[in-house]
Order: sequence, then structure tokens, then C-alpha cells
Amino acid sequence: MEKQTSPSGWRRYESKVYGALHIAILVLSVFLIITISVDTFRNLSFLNQGNYMTVQLWVCTFFMFDFLLELVLSPHKWRYLKSHFIFFLVSIPYLNIITYMHVDFSPQAGYFLRFIPLVRSGYALAIVVGWFTRNRASSLLVSYLTMLLATVYFSSLLFFVIEHDVNPLVVHYTDALWWAFMDVTTVGSNIYAVTATGKILSVVLAALGMMMFPIFTVYVTNWAQQAAQRKDDA
Repeated sequence: MEKQTSPSGWRRYESKVYGALHIAILVLSVFLIITISVDTFRNLSFLNQGNYMTVQLWVCTFFMFDFLLELVLSPHKWRYLKSHFIFFLVSIPYLNIITYMHVDFSPQAGYFLRFIPLVRSGYALAIVVGWFTRNRASSLLVSYLTMLLATVYFSSLLFFVIEHDVNPLVVHYTDALWWAFMDVTTVGSNIYAVTATGKILSVVLAALGMMMFPIFTVYVTNWAQQAAQRKDDA
């Protein structure tokens, strides 16, 4: 008589599959971040690099495969589709499609498009971080801080690419990194944007900082209160 897999056993197997997929997504995302960073620092024209375009195509294909697999395994497919459809949209290899169709676009626009697949890694990051934290509050805090630092880094790369040719205050990448950190803390720096995109990034980073830092403050305050309560109870 054929042995059937119990529902709990299937759920454990399904969880392992999801875990492996999320780790693979993070690894591929880190690889894309490294290639973007190297190309930025070396001022390379990535659109002329066949190897990079091939790698990005395969990475986006894997992201789409992950979305479709989770959709098939989900017991509530319509609900999953509505809540995760953004993952499908950011997994589309826009650069490869545009290049294949010979559509002309500016290098700055192409540079922005390189970051779209990385949006998919945010969800995987939150899940993987949850594995290494003791409670939900800590998991959320670490996820927020990680995404905040990632946003600051990506913004500094974008700011450097857009501003360094037209802004005399942005000579080296470290200038853009300094601008990003000072802007997200809402302190401000001596470096200001001169392009429209740079000004938009300035507003977005400042708004993000105002939303994120109170979360950190509330968490630390709550942690201090709980520590004091445990000390009083001891």
C-alpha cells in the first residue's frame, strides 16, 4: 500500500522549498547589487555588456519562476495573486525587452531599470531576517533597518550617476554617500541636488528618514521599559 504524505509533512516540505527559494533570491540580488556597484564605480556602459544582460535575464527568469511556483502551491491563489502581483511586475526583464526591441532611452533611465528586480528581494529579506531574530518586533526592526540602509546605498548610487557630471559638489562617490546619509537623517549637508531627479531623491530620502527613525526610537524605548520591568520583577 502506497504511503501518503501527511498534511503536516507536506507543509514542512513546502516550507523548505520556500526557504531555499528566498535564500536563492537574496544571493542573486546581492550578485546584481555587486555588478551594479562595480559598473558604477568603473563608469562602465553595462548596456553594451552581453554577459551582464544575459545574467540579468536569467535572474529575472528565476524570480518569475519563484512567483509562479508560489502561486501554484498557494491554497488561496486569487488572494496570493492580488497581494503578490507586484513581485511579478518587478521580475520582468525590462532592460532585455527594451534592448531587444531597439528602443532608445537615456543611460540614466537604463540605470534606474537595473534596480527594479531588486524590489523582489525585500520580501525575501524580511522572511530570512525573521529566521535569525527572537521575536516579531526584532524581526521587523532588523528588516526596516536593513531596507533603510539598502535604500540609502541605492540612492547614493543613483545620485552619483545623475549628479557627478553636472554638479561640481559631487566629484567622488563618497560625496554622494555623504549626501545620502545626511539627507536620510534630515540633518542636511553642504551638497545639494541640481537635477530634477536628484531633488526628488532628496525629498524621498528625507521623508523615508522621518518615517523610519521613529520606529527605531519606539523599539528602543519599549525594550528599555521591558528591561526595567524584568529587573523590578526579579
